[in-house]
Amino acid sequence: MTEPTRRGLLTAFAASAATAVAVPLVGSTAVPVKAVGASESVPPGLASPRSSVTFAALDASYFTPVTFGAALTATELPGTPERTEVSAGGRRVAVLTRGARTVVLKGPRRTFLENKRPFADVFQRTLPDLTLPEASRSYWGTSPGGGSWSTTGPVDADFSVTPGLGLVALTTDYASRHATLRDGEVADVDVRATARFDKVPTGQACSYALSFGYQDTHNHYRARLSFLTTGAVQLRVEKEVADTVTALAPAMDLATGVPARTDWTIRVRRESDRIRVKAWRTASPEPSAWAVDVTDSAFTKGRVGLRALANEGCANLPVTLQVSRFQVDAASWAAPPSVTHDDWVRLLPSPYDGVWTPELERVVRESIGSLAPDALAYAAMFLGGAPAVTAGAGQAAGKQVLGEAGYGYLDDRGYRYEGADFHEYMGTGWTFEDGAYTGPSPRQTGNLDCSGYTRMVYGYHLGVPLAASADTSGLRLPRTSRDMADHSPGVRVARTDGAAPPSAELLQPGDLVLFNADSGDDTTSATVDHVGIYLGLDADDRRRFVSSRKTVNGPTMSDLGGASLLDGTGTYARTLHTVHRI
Repeated sequence: MTEPTRRGLLTAFAASAATAVAVPLVGSTAVPVKAVGASESVPPGLASPRSSVTFAALDASYFTPVTFGAALTATELPGTPERTEVSAGGRRVAVLTRGARTVVLKGPRRTFLENKRPFADVFQRTLPDLTLPEASRSYWGTSPGGGSWSTTGPVDADFSVTPGLGLVALTTDYASRHATLRDGEVADVDVRATARFDKVPTGQACSYALSFGYQDTHNHYRARLSFLTTGAVQLRVEKEVADTVTALAPAMDLATGVPARTDWTIRVRRESDRIRVKAWRTASPEPSAWAVDVTDSAFTKGRVGLRALANEGCANLPVTLQVSRFQVDAASWAAPPSVTHDDWVRLLPSPYDGVWTPELERVVRESIGSLAPDALAYAAMFLGGAPAVTAGAGQAAGKQVLGEAGYGYLDDRGYRYEGADFHEYMGTGWTFEDGAYTGPSPRQTGNLDCSGYTRMVYGYHLGVPLAASADTSGLRLPRTSRDMADHSPGVRVARTDGAAPPSAELLQPGDLVLFNADSGDDTTSATVDHVGIYLGLDADDRRRFVSSRKTVNGPTMSDLGGASLLDGTGTYARTLHTVHRI
């Protein structure tokens, strides 16, 4: 199938409002994962779009009152920066800001939604960094798109990573070791893990389990493989509630005479209170049938991860669990983040000078009548599951300019690398308006760091002039968030006083929100190190933004690796530094 072009997608986006109720942003994932078998049907809760922009069906009458003939009234609003409200028949239809090109217009009511993206962790990194103090070490690091790992056991150093394997050393018997991903909102999930033990235990068995619905070490579900001293392998499905373990199904013998270093895969599909499990030698085909199919509702959501245990009396310790793959094929959050409002964010041809003119009236009328993607729609077109779209002309001709984005590639130690600008996502070099040229970075193709993502939305797609690097003119969007805070074109809406984040009472969708969020920085300094785009109020009336982040590996409006909120006591709420309007 031919990849969609940018023009084709934009035409479809606009046309869909007349007959459809949603514009789902669905497509292939950026992380290689095995597809669910073609013969299997995926439950609806796991087959929903990873991200979407949804609005109700419309007809021409929706736009007629404003686009044809209705009188428009311009009124100055109080506060700084200076703003002009444009209304029709007593209804606000637009807000313009003096010194800014951004105009917020009323249009069809939309819902922006993001759900958990699939990912696979194959542990291609080297951890921990033993040169760091023990309290600062990351024993399993960060998974590509699934969040960071939390490891719990009697000895922290029992967890380590060597390229291609996550290792759990069982150095003492009868002590569980847990490695879970820090995302406790996972509800429905289709997850699998592949692992092996380096030796057949003696004295007593060893086991490894795929855990889900995980609340803590004392409360969770698990699908567990017991490796017996005879070389036999048994499957058990259990729940643990306040340290009391209950079997959800009888133990099942899967194989005998299994030698050490034999890979076994466990797969769990959980939808609502239905739990299905299968396990098999990885070298063999996946069984078509589920080995266990039960119902239980003890934990409606929770983390996913792994557990390893040497039974009391295991005589040939240490025994090491070697995990080669941990994969989420599909998952849904219990309450996916969503933002619903009727604000559309577009750019005027030039900054508003505070004078309402017939030409401006014409531009506003035409803009209200348009369903072409705006700043918020473009921002959503890089979330998980968004389809790849190529450009038809210009410097980016034939290159991908929309579609699910990562943040950056992993270095050898497993830390995500910054530096992916808008043109590096496209896999091409770029000549800027002043003649400066920046080459491509092949390892960053498909990636956008926080400022690269902002430049992709406002620069490449909406036409704000871009600087090759730093720029103090105020006419071009600089390369880094630090320079954006001081030198972006437009007007400053709010800035911290040094003691507390700005209240940002006049914050509006489309504003740049800039943070001093790096916990490694001096939190009292004025350094800005992160930028996002404000989306609006979410379903809980909290101010939510979208940005590209390391932990999530790409653009997100979710709360994985930190809440994407300007309210409360989270990292971004506490470290908001500057609000700027393009």
